[in-house]
Amino acid sequence: MAEGESAELGSLRDAIADLDRSLLELLRRRMELAAEVGRVKAAAGAPVVVRDAEDRVLTRARQQAEACGVSADVMEEIFHAIMRGSVERQHRVGVEARRRRGGRVLVVGGAGAMGGWLCHFLTLVGHTVEATDPAWSSIGRAEGRYGALAEVRDLDAYDFVVLAVPLARTGEVIDEVAARRPRGTLVEIASIKTHLVPALDRAGSCGVTVASLHPMFGPGKSPYEPLTFVLACRDDAAAERARIEALLAHPYTRLVAIPFAHHDRLMGWLLGLAHLSGMVFGSALARSGLDPAELQACASTTFTRQAATALSVLGEDPALYLDIQRLNPHREEVYTATRAALEELVGLVTAADLEGFRGTLADARRVLAGDA
Repeated sequence: MAEGESAELGSLRDAIADLDRSLLELLRRRMELAAEVGRVKAAAGAPVVVRDAEDRVLTRARQQAEACGVSADVMEEIFHAIMRGSVERQHRVGVEARRRRGGRVLVVGGAGAMGGWLCHFLTLVGHTVEATDPAWSSIGRAEGRYGALAEVRDLDAYDFVVLAVPLARTGEVIDEVAARRPRGTLVEIASIKTHLVPALDRAGSCGVTVASLHPMFGPGKSPYEPLTFVLACRDDAAAERARIEALLAHPYTRLVAIPFAHHDRLMGWLLGLAHLSGMVFGSALARSGLDPAELQACASTTFTRQAATALSVLGEDPALYLDIQRLNPHREEVYTATRAALEELVGLVTAADLEGFRGTLADARRVLAGDA
């Protein structure tokens, strides 16, 4: 019992600790059952995630929320976490079985943050993964790890060569790989793609199959959460999709195919504007002259959420985020709309125009809610 704690409170805490141990034992048994389910599914080649089964679990959880004295949302969050754990356990159990059906993948830039994430993720998918990175050139050879692409003698040994290199260097690495005419698919994952068109064209003229993929998340993402990948298609979308689905066979993968020419305009808004708003938020505050400690102490819920989003942007690699802005040929469209939106809102506030203000916010809300 903690100092100053009443006997009654200490007794209650002890009772809770006993229940926690019981809950942990139940969770251990549930994960063991999940592992058995994973073995059965792996043997049958069945998918790990079954949405109908997940929905039934969540429905039961919400129905019992009132009896537990908590909100339905809280109960759903608890069971979402439990199901994520079950999916992870099932998926891990099936890794060896999937590896027998998987391919061989070379990740170029495997020591980088995103390259390391891809090495881990693609291994979970069931592929045999090797990687190259200059960071390994001074630490000696290791199985499946190379200090340079030139050290990989046989590129034809790989079904996929995935490029996870700095945005500004992606074009030259495409040329380096394409010059060796690998039999497998060359996959670039650049956030901005228009500047890569000459290199992609040269690769195509060499007979190299290239896929332009874009993971819509950073290297901190758990592989057991929804993972959206955008596939920028240059030719036959169905064939390109089928090719990449073989690389990304994972229960939480969501692959969205779009025309290549549309990719950078879309990313101007999804990335460019989102990053810009975070940078502007932080930069404006830096000009306020207010004490940062006071801002933190008095922060509203909205400020806290906005600050967390801005910090996630401001904590990223400045060179990458500068390239995402400057290499996008559609950035001026985004900047013009941003200036116009700010000027409009300032004008409505200055004029105390409630109807105009209400209408502008309603339009903005419809877009963010996904309404047509």
